[in-house]
Amino acid sequence: MLQKQSTAPVFSARNQDNKLINLLDYRGKKNVVLYFYPKDDTPGCTIEANDFTRLASEFSKFDTVVIGVSKDTCESHTLFIEKFGLKVDLIADTDGKLCESYDVWREKERNGVKSMGILRSTFIIDKEGKLVDVAYGVTPEGHAREVLEKVKAL
Repeated sequence: MLQKQSTAPVFSARNQDNKLINLLDYRGKKNVVLYFYPKDDTPGCTIEANDFTRLASEFSKFDTVVIGVSKDTCESHTLFIEKFGLKVDLIADTDGKLCESYDVWREKERNGVKSMGILRSTFIIDKEGKLVDVAYGVTPEGHAREVLEKVKAL
């Protein structure tokens, strides 16, 4: 598991528009909220994405960009964004390397069946690339507001 005050794992991955997003591009300019979620257009993930979208302008006031990550494709992300009018970038981590580097690819158990999946988690990365908050296993309801309060305290 990643720890607060450690350096955030650097990544370079494609967003919904097939544009390369690199964590180093934000260094010295913006804080980054990097949130990992299991799957586009599912109930909990939709709640979380809509809440981050509703608060997007608030995050922007605090020099913070919000980026979601799942293993869905760029095309799936585009459909998800269009369906709900989302205002966050979504990274397509189709090979799972980003999930592994942030230690969110975990074994889960549901109805007695074990499988691998993304553990819903959020990381706040400051302008210097340090992890100022690490939250594994979060719940979607009210999460975006909690993250905003932490960003305000930076």
